[in-house]
Amino acid sequence: MPPLRSTGPGPEAEHPEYAGQYLLESTLGSGGMGVVHLAASASGLRLAVKVVHAQHAKDPEFRARFRQEVSAARRVSGAFTASVVDADPAAARPWMATLYIPGPTLAEEVKRNGPLAPSQVRRLGAGLAEALRDIHRAGVVHRDLKPSNVLLAADGPKVIDFGISRPYDSDLRTETGKLIGTPPFMAPEQFQSPREVGPAADVFAMGAVLVHAATGNGPFDSESHYIVAYQVVHNEPDLTGVPDDLVPLLRSCLAKKPEDRPTPDELMAELRSAAYGTEAFIPTQRFRNPVEKVPGRPWPGGEESASSSSSSDVPTHKRAAAEPVPAPRRARRPLRWVAAGAALVAVVAGGVLGVRMGAGGDGESAPPTGPAGQVARRADAFTPWAVPLAGGGGGNRTPACSLAGADQALYCAAPGVTAARLDPANGHVVWSVKAKGAAGRVADDGQPRISGGLVLVAPPGAGRVEALDPATGATRWTRPVPAHAALSIGDTSVVFTADSGEVRCLDSATGKERWRGRPAAATAQWVAAPGGTALYAVSVGEDAATSLVTAVAPDTGKVLWTKRLPGSLGPVGVAGGALALLAADADSFTTAVVRLDTSTRAVRRTPLPAPVDQAQATVADDGSRVYVFGAGGSLLAVDAGRGTQLWRLETGAARGSRPVAGGGRVYVTASDGRLLAVDAGRGVLVGQTGPRMASGRDTFAASLGAPVVAGGAVYASAPDGAVFGVAAESLAGR
Repeated sequence: MPPLRSTGPGPEAEHPEYAGQYLLESTLGSGGMGVVHLAASASGLRLAVKVVHAQHAKDPEFRARFRQEVSAARRVSGAFTASVVDADPAAARPWMATLYIPGPTLAEEVKRNGPLAPSQVRRLGAGLAEALRDIHRAGVVHRDLKPSNVLLAADGPKVIDFGISRPYDSDLRTETGKLIGTPPFMAPEQFQSPREVGPAADVFAMGAVLVHAATGNGPFDSESHYIVAYQVVHNEPDLTGVPDDLVPLLRSCLAKKPEDRPTPDELMAELRSAAYGTEAFIPTQRFRNPVEKVPGRPWPGGEESASSSSSSDVPTHKRAAAEPVPAPRRARRPLRWVAAGAALVAVVAGGVLGVRMGAGGDGESAPPTGPAGQVARRADAFTPWAVPLAGGGGGNRTPACSLAGADQALYCAAPGVTAARLDPANGHVVWSVKAKGAAGRVADDGQPRISGGLVLVAPPGAGRVEALDPATGATRWTRPVPAHAALSIGDTSVVFTADSGEVRCLDSATGKERWRGRPAAATAQWVAAPGGTALYAVSVGEDAATSLVTAVAPDTGKVLWTKRLPGSLGPVGVAGGALALLAADADSFTTAVVRLDTSTRAVRRTPLPAPVDQAQATVADDGSRVYVFGAGGSLLAVDAGRGTQLWRLETGAARGSRPVAGGGRVYVTASDGRLLAVDAGRGVLVGQTGPRMASGRDTFAASLGAPVVAGGAVYASAPDGAVFGVAAESLAGR
């Protein structure tokens, strides 16, 4: 990489020539943290490149914060946020490149031209609500939503700058004594209990932003940040000048208690009709530009703007987003949510419903049609079904399922349900074991496993692994394990590491201990070969430069062989006589797929053209292909035997499950409950079901169960607590 050079001692004088491979053409803006430059890729794509100041690049804490910003921006890249093209947080001068979009920030627009027209405020609110919905679904809290972080693009508002955002399922929190955010747009809890800030804080900020857009002032304005903080915590907001019909909605957004504020979905419902207008649904007007429908001055964003933000942080409003969305697509959008809402009502009312296809008609309701264990073998005879499974409300309600056993029954676990057996033909619950505590995860990769002829699960925090009778759900044996232990469940054994660092292996049929010892490091990740032929432990060296693969006999714990490989590796699975692994860089981005032949110990490494964040992967049954899905929606196929990447598809799903292959397709469950079907040969999206979201305030799922493919049908789960089944053929050609 060409060096980043400075032409002067001060931050304003820093003008590096390159960031990675990108030539920096001009300066778009400067702030306290760095400079945003206009650049272009080799293909001519216009980019906004944020380069941090030299003095901050020497600060380890700042580097950690910048890595967090890059990670958060990648997670939430979508239609309403900034799309990350490339980044290098480890560079001498860390940088991040995003798509460049011309257009002012809301702060600039209001400063130049005054408050927005009421209709524009409503459209802005609808766009921000959609943006927050997608951001929160990705598990991120922005924490600094303000007018200078809202870009008024031609195709709608974009939320930008994730410099202080945090995953709200993360243990990484604001340090005590540090004020993080911009006081006029911070929620009361950001002043009172910053470690407990959640998605509702962004809703509060959205309310303050809309007040600013409508009046030119904030609801808690003052020249003193101390007075602002007092007013935010104790005083009622000043809504003078806000359109009367918006006052109740904005007042609810600015409620002092987080639980009293509406969710983004509720805000979308309130603002949808005002934002789109009834004319948006008239077919003859579908191709009108939404901008033309707004009375008063045009929606800003059609002209380039190079002025910098007044924020002390880097003005990243020049980065960001995809090409303008065509008007017809936006006109149809409400219909999708009407159908999804109707489907959710059907779940509550009837318990069973057909799953709406993303590009087709609604399915029909399917009552139970046969005894437990009867499986529909032909796709054209399979009737879609869906049943609610998870207990309780709010939080992660997503079930996780597997199809296993001689009778090919569907076994699922969910919050409130230790395990349940479902008839895959119609979703009929054969038996269900209620959780004794607040269940939230299950054994191994989140799905119950048939091992030793029993159903194995591990309730969260219970400190035990349970084996259930597959026919009745009765407990056959229970064994204590450390609450934090990672379980590896094979066809005949269960492996975990005790608090002492000693590895223990249980016979899954009886629960009796087979052996204990230290055949591998305590931090090793274990994976079992099919048929119980071997166990493999993969441990990363202290310097993360190499990894040690250890083959262990499952019946005795004897080390069969070891192989040291370069890089920081994690196991994917064993198939076709080979162990598939993922290689990660210092920032935990997956950079390569590695195939280790378990007989010859031959190694083939396949570098990925672009790194993948938060990768989840699966290996095909014959071991020839590895499918990888990453945060932001990238799905790719690698021929691990030949060492080539076959294809890469951007699915548009910000988060998803581990991919699963079957019947010539690859399936992924998205965080909004959609089931995506991709042609395994061409890497083309061929179909999807409609979204399924919970009605509670918190619809973020910390983990998503992978789909299950069998008998011409596909089974999946969603954040609304439902398990559903569809015919694989119904997803083809859609």
